[in-house]
Formats: sequence, structure tokens, C-alpha cells
Amino acid sequence: MPPTLGGPGGQDTRRRPRGAGVNYGVALRASANVPAMRALVQRVSRASVRVDGDVVGEIGAGLLVLLGVAHADTEADADKLAGKLAALRIFEDDAGKMNDALGPDRRVLCISQFTLYGDARKGNRPSFVAAARPEHAEPLYARVCAALDAERGVFGAHMEVELVNDGPVTLLLET
Repeated sequence: MPPTLGGPGGQDTRRRPRGAGVNYGVALRASANVPAMRALVQRVSRASVRVDGDVVGEIGAGLLVLLGVAHADTEADADKLAGKLAALRIFEDDAGKMNDALGPDRRVLCISQFTLYGDARKGNRPSFVAAARPEHAEPLYARVCAALDAERGVFGAHMEVELVNDGPVTLLLET
């Protein structure tokens, strides 16, 4: 008799060995609550980022994206998130409803933000073990920025981010 399939809708929740015909990152993420790529998105009327007192990125109206990368994230995750950000309908249309996407007249400022994976459930000092190492995170951050033709901060640097949140509108997206 086959084992009972105990997942939602009767899906198979048994662990599969690596290389068993499934995308291991996706299977692992679905079965073990492995974090996904995260973007904290704010609709802004303007935003800028400084490093050592110098402005390194600046936009007018558009999106400020704080981007976090997890261990299991892939180029496909970066592409999916960039597409979602470009198509996200959070700008007002002519009728005043949030129905317009980024479009050609608005820009993106993207800031790397490993602290989006801070976990303070145990104690008062956050743990960042869910965040990807820099050598894995930086190329994926650069890929998202390139896909969006985004202004950007300096990966790994101490940055001062200034923004005027428009609305306010703030969303958390995950792949």
C-alpha cells in the first residue's frame, strides 16, 4: 500500500534525495520553509542613497526597493522578482486608483538589504543566518538592478537612505 500523501490537496510531502527529478531549491523551499528572495518596496516621490557622504544613487518618482537574498535563491528568482517589480500596479492612474505600473517615467532605486532576514524570535539580538553570503547575494542583486535599469547603492557598504514615501505605499514581496 502506498504511503499517505499528507500535504495540502494530497500533495506528496516526502523528502526526495538531491537529483531526484525535481528542482532541489524549489522542493527544499516548499517543504522546509526556506526563505525566498525578499523585496521591501516603497512607492516614493523621491529617494537617494549616500555612501561616505556622497550621493551614489538618486531617483524622482518611482520605487525604492530594499532587496534581500537567501541561500536558495537563483537567477530565475531574481528574474521573476524583477518582472514582478516592473509590472507591479501601485501607481495611480488617471482615475486616482492604484492601477499603473512603473512605466517609462518612473525609476527604481535598489538597495541591498540582508537585514530583511533578521530573525529576533529568540532573544533580542537578530540572527541573519537566513541571508545569503555576499558571494551568492551580490550577483543576484546586480541581476535585479540590471533588469530594472535601477539606480543602486553600494553592495555591502554602510549607506544612508533618504526617501519620501508616497501614499504611504509599502509592500513586502517574496519569490
